[in-house]
Amino acid sequence: IWFQVKAFRMFLVALSFAYFAKALSGSYMKSTITQLERRFDIPSYLTGVIDGSFEIGNLLVIAFVSYFGAKLHRPKIIAMGCVLMAMGTFIIALPHFLIGRYKFETSIRSSVNSTNNLSPCPARLLSPAALASVGCEGESNLSMWIYVFLGNVLRGIGETPVQPLGISYIDDFAREENAAFYIGCVQTIAVIGPVFGYLLGSLCAKIYVDIGFVNMESITISPGDARWVGAWWLGYLVAGVITLLSAIPFWFLPRSLPIPSDRGPAQCTPEQTSFIKDSPLLEHKYQADEPASFLEMAKDFIPTLKTLLGNPVYFIYLCVTIIQLNSLIGMVTYKPKYIEQHYGQSASKANFLMGTINIPAVALGIFTGGLLMKRLKLSIMGAAKFAFGTSLIGYFLSLFFFVMSCENAKVAGITLVVGVSYEERSVFSACNSDCVCSDRDWDPVCGENGITYVSPCLAGCQTSTGSGKNTVFSNCSCAVAAGLSSGNLTASVGHCPHRDDCDRVFPYFLALSVITSFIISLGGTPGYMVLIRCIKPQLKSLALGFHTLSTRTLAGIPAPIYFGAIIDTTCLKWGQKRCGGRGACRIYNTTAYRIAYLGLTMGLRTVSFLLCILGFVLLKRHLRREERSAHQVANGGAELEVLRKEEVLASNSDQSLRTSTTDYNNTERETRL
Repeated sequence: IWFQVKAFRMFLVALSFAYFAKALSGSYMKSTITQLERRFDIPSYLTGVIDGSFEIGNLLVIAFVSYFGAKLHRPKIIAMGCVLMAMGTFIIALPHFLIGRYKFETSIRSSVNSTNNLSPCPARLLSPAALASVGCEGESNLSMWIYVFLGNVLRGIGETPVQPLGISYIDDFAREENAAFYIGCVQTIAVIGPVFGYLLGSLCAKIYVDIGFVNMESITISPGDARWVGAWWLGYLVAGVITLLSAIPFWFLPRSLPIPSDRGPAQCTPEQTSFIKDSPLLEHKYQADEPASFLEMAKDFIPTLKTLLGNPVYFIYLCVTIIQLNSLIGMVTYKPKYIEQHYGQSASKANFLMGTINIPAVALGIFTGGLLMKRLKLSIMGAAKFAFGTSLIGYFLSLFFFVMSCENAKVAGITLVVGVSYEERSVFSACNSDCVCSDRDWDPVCGENGITYVSPCLAGCQTSTGSGKNTVFSNCSCAVAAGLSSGNLTASVGHCPHRDDCDRVFPYFLALSVITSFIISLGGTPGYMVLIRCIKPQLKSLALGFHTLSTRTLAGIPAPIYFGAIIDTTCLKWGQKRCGGRGACRIYNTTAYRIAYLGLTMGLRTVSFLLCILGFVLLKRHLRREERSAHQVANGGAELEVLRKEEVLASNSDQSLRTSTTDYNNTERETRL
């Protein structure tokens, strides 16, 4: 008994650690979205494809794992899943060691050993074909982001057995009154994972991608630059090691444990006994001791699924959650990027804020929602109203995000016209006509007039001094042409400091983000209980499984892709790959970005609310039908009880009659004698 208790506790700790590891690596993936875009020179929609590949891997094997996993050694299946997750995480980091050093685009090649650099104003420019061929000799034809895609698919495959087999193992071998508590503990540990995932992303985003292999004094960009790439690969190595360690305890755990004494055979789950043998719908077809054949199960699957989808409350609930999860997943995936682009924060700071502010608010909201539901003892209609009310309040509060806006950064020739342009919004102007400049480069400099120029050449700068981040460009004629400042004609490396209006608005944005996250999360647990209670008990497992399958297929995979594609339409300046072709976006139209990102998020939620109204009508009808049927059953039970009593009375009277007749006959016989 001592060994069995220790084994169960060990399983509980191991499963909690596995949940923590998979949540950490999943959130770290989302924290590296912008890093992957810049490192592999890909648009946002491709990073959405990479992010959704995890769900693709999960869906490939979920049916096989759910069916066969429960019949095999569950702890070892979970261990193999953790090993696959670790392998996938290592494969994601592999491209860093295959493609060499990161070379960001720049028009000036600084020399650390010299205070005088080449002139930023060349008299001759290489042809586009020559520029494209520079540094391309050793470039691989295979896009390296494919490795990240495949690694994330493998992560999804490995994650599949952790939740269903782990939770079922706890439910099978824990005492009935403790099972829910143990599962809650595991889920609580899982919530901590994203906090550490985003914090790890924040730490790695501060570190330069090739740290230890380059002289940092020669790097002219800072973490706030659009070309900066942090040590994204380092976090995947850390996450992979943690995931690999989580697999070790499962190899030493037993296949099964004795069933607690408080659970009789009737309470055993399908994992403890044969499949389907306890189902009240199917017990007349199959022997209780033999599992059903695959063909027999397939024949019953389609009618059962039709019955499930024929429940209008369940179908509307499924549609609502799919639409809301599209909104939620798209919003969460690109929220750090939105903070970076709209409010001018670095990737490191955006990830830090997500990990320390937003994720804890969501966790607290889910916990508080479950606690309130328990204290208020909400019915199914009460839970539905509570979930709808919190979501609606969060929706109206989220509308204030539209007014928390920042102006576009002042970039000459992109967001504003400076001097005499040859065409509208052109980076070429009379002030830089003496230099033969390329519009392909993105090497921004900040003039003392407060305007950012795409490159020192396009700023009209003639000379430069210093090296690395300390480079100073002089005689920048476009600073005077702007007419916004007089005096010094110098420019420094990097963007001009962000707008003052953003610095004032950003704290309010954070505060509102925390409040809305908490309020919306309050309805998470009550909303999930509506799903459980609106279906028949014998269809519960199928309903939950089909709900998970549908939301992952129709929300988890497509949402990051089309959100990214819409965000790409707001790009103002695309980077250029070394070997030609369009790279990652360098600057966005912040107004268009805000409208597209928030508008799509709020639009999807608006559609879901319209469906919720229909759902409430159907739920009321459903509850009325259940009340009528319950009343009829009660009346039928009462009538049956009356009939049973009458039958007993009749039986007693017949028995009395027979007894009296017998007594009379005996008396008469005695008289004769």
